[in-house]
Amino acid sequence: MTLATQPPDAALAESMHDMGARARAASRTLGLMSAADRTRGLTAIAAAVRAAAPEILAANAGDMAAATAKGLAPSMLDRLALDAGRIEAIAAGVEVIAALPDPLGRELARWTRPNGLDIARVAVPLGVIGIIYESRPNVTADAGALCLRSGNAAILRGGSESLRSSRALAGAMRAALKQEGLPEDAVQLVDTADRDAVGHMLTGLGGAIDVIVPRGGRSLVARVQAEARVPVIGHLEGLCHTYIHAGADPEKAVAIAVNAKMRRTGVCGSTETLLVDTGVTPALLQTIAAALEEAGCELRGDGRARAVLPHIAPATEKDWSTEYLAPILSIAIVDGLEGALAHIARWSSGHTDAIVTEDTAAAEAFLARVDSAIVLHNASTQFADGGEFGFGAEIGIATGRIHARGPVGAEQLTTYKYAVRGTGQVRP
Repeated sequence: MTLATQPPDAALAESMHDMGARARAASRTLGLMSAADRTRGLTAIAAAVRAAAPEILAANAGDMAAATAKGLAPSMLDRLALDAGRIEAIAAGVEVIAALPDPLGRELARWTRPNGLDIARVAVPLGVIGIIYESRPNVTADAGALCLRSGNAAILRGGSESLRSSRALAGAMRAALKQEGLPEDAVQLVDTADRDAVGHMLTGLGGAIDVIVPRGGRSLVARVQAEARVPVIGHLEGLCHTYIHAGADPEKAVAIAVNAKMRRTGVCGSTETLLVDTGVTPALLQTIAAALEEAGCELRGDGRARAVLPHIAPATEKDWSTEYLAPILSIAIVDGLEGALAHIARWSSGHTDAIVTEDTAAAEAFLARVDSAIVLHNASTQFADGGEFGFGAEIGIATGRIHARGPVGAEQLTTYKYAVRGTGQVRP
């Protein structure tokens, strides 16, 4: 049964529309505040998150216990888990966002027409942003902080598994905003596990929401893209590839392959397919495979890969289109750069793909011809992260082509308007 045919819950509908109205009012107030005001609010949020660490950890323990009992996958448990180090990283990330240049008021272009009109294109907030995400409580702080930096109000709907943790984080953030005289409704958490709340957000809450950002698995993103009545900044799954070119440095090839897969297997920048050039020696492939297996990775391969690594499981066509989010990696042998490009063009989700080589011409061809949001040369796909790009954090990795692409940070959460200055001109 689709959302359109489900009986409406009047109380939930009223609550969600009230949230939208308060977010719209908060966004207007933010628009009148200075960059220094928003910076002060972000600094206070970082301090509040640190101060609330015991309460946040206690809430997360409740989420973890429930998720474990529910049988949540290890990759999802890893995303859900918080500890003192991760809470400190959240607070530090907010401080990095606070220190970013203000993205608002930037003059993107300026020119003068023959009639004397002075026209400027100026960065402004998007308005109210709805963020729908799964399991990762850190997104509550990251998204809220990025929206505040860019002058937007945020309506946050996390997964039911992380509701206790997100509630604790959002509470600390709202208290900090109120303390500093900023509108606390600039950050609002949908405080219910009722899935109908998502449906209400997708309607736009009577025009209150300007854009929706989904951050989660294929089913969540597909639902949002199919049912949203407002623009969507899409984040598809990370079917990421690392290509070991014939000109790869062996030490770099081993280090990058292991890190790209095994640093954290549950993140969207984790490599899911290793492409190995026919020009790579069997000995190097064996060394890479041994290092991956020693790190705890299960390997699967096509026929040519299994000719070199007969002990690994055969890869099926489904493997090339699977985001494992687990210590599993598929290996395909490809015929040179063209073979790698063809495989990526067919199977990549347009998220992140990398080449390892000392051949500059091959690297530049790869960077130019792979049509993904992020393409790397001699670097791990795990760098697909807003923090690593200097954005402080990200709301997600946009894999579409409209408005934003790649890590969505504060600058990507702006649009623009035209400021036209005249001296009395009238149009003939």
